[in-house]
Amino acid sequence: QVQLVESGGGLVKPGGSLRLSCVASGFALHYYAVGWFRQAPGKEREGIACINNSNGTTYYSDSVKGRFTISRDNAKNTVFLQMNSLKPEDTAVYYCAARVGVSISTRADEYDYWGQGTQVTVSS
Repeated sequence: QVQLVESGGGLVKPGGSLRLSCVASGFALHYYAVGWFRQAPGKEREGIACINNSNGTTYYSDSVKGRFTISRDNAKNTVFLQMNSLKPEDTAVYYCAARVGVSISTRADEYDYWGQGTQVTVSS
């Protein structure tokens, strides 16, 4: 069964850090480009970070650039999102997604597999 499972979300104070994990099962994640998306209440799903499946090329949205880092551990079939200097506006459900192919994309409709999401809440 093909599955992506996110973990690592939670409640954190502004300025704090969280590390999200996205573990794949049923397929080899290293063949796929992976993206992290988030969706806040009443807002559209936003692609915030992506990593390709060849040379590790990454992309970050302006909203997270310099604060978030996407990485992958192919041996563990896992992609991570390290989130530092968190702000209240980072509060959202965070999803990982995988797409066939080499190139990265922030278009949700170009991804083939999705996780169930993990809640991140940044509040004092």
